[in-house]
Amino acid sequence: MTTPSTFAATLKQLPRVSHLAAIELIDGQETVIAVIENKSGQTGSLAVYNHLGQTFGAITVDAARKGLDLYCEHTDDARANPGKHPNIDRLLALAAAGSGMLRLRHKFAIDDPLADAPPPTT
Repeated sequence: MTTPSTFAATLKQLPRVSHLAAIELIDGQETVIAVIENKSGQTGSLAVYNHLGQTFGAITVDAARKGLDLYCEHTDDARANPGKHPNIDRLLALAAAGSGMLRLRHKFAIDDPLADAPPPTT
């Protein structure tokens, strides 16, 4: 995939994430360090991290570098304003460290017709 020049254009090329409720990011100690939800203000990051996970198997140093390219103009804004874009800051830190990895755990958005059903009787 050729990286477009804007984040909006990038998002149009990434796989859809309507089936996801969230992605949990898990460090080497099996601790959930962040959750990216499928909600306004986070859906773009959900799409980027989902794509990186599908492509690289985890958020590796190489995945982080590719992710910074995918964020386009937002990467420069994150560098100029640390803390403004935590999902990009995480990729910047991983790329700068040159080592490390985060696993992804997908939380699926499903309509479960049995979720509110009463328990079965015996």
